[in-house]
Amino acid sequence: MAVFHLSLLFLLLLALFSNTGKGQRDPEVFCGACKALADELAYDIKKIGPRRTVDSGTFRINPDGTRGKKKIPFAKSETFLTDVLENICDRMNDYQLQDDPVTQKKIFKRYAPRKDEEIYAEYKKYFFYSDAYKPLKYACETIIEQYEDEIFALIAQEADFLADKLCIEKSGLCEKPEKHGEL
Repeated sequence: MAVFHLSLLFLLLLALFSNTGKGQRDPEVFCGACKALADELAYDIKKIGPRRTVDSGTFRINPDGTRGKKKIPFAKSETFLTDVLENICDRMNDYQLQDDPVTQKKIFKRYAPRKDEEIYAEYKKYFFYSDAYKPLKYACETIIEQYEDEIFALIAQEADFLADKLCIEKSGLCEKPEKHGEL
């Protein structure tokens, strides 16, 4: 009788927790979070001037008597990227879910202007919900946790089209857009 109760309890727990995890991800939210993350990263990198550099490498002395240090752009440094990635997901509340007029798919679009941008007409209509951005923020944090090394590598390689490289090629969170030929 005890075996029956244990097996029943096991099946109940299995059924209860089987709907959590990776299968529970909303693809639109994760794709939108990935694109928003790439947009915010590109903006932060662009704010840093290309002349600002930092020493990188080792402090060990090579056999020829030189140090293995080199100067790299500050925007590509691990220090800068770690600092940016630590708080970047807090900006997900600046995005709103809407229907793309061309594809009719749901997308997240930035509505809150950045510090150096003017307030645009749509922003005045934008309504901030207190908890509406939480799924997007969670997705952003999950993406950073799972793909941090890929993000660093793409930025170090100066990858063009960061959103496409990260969200389609590296993580597979977004689908490749369909190209329609002329009829």
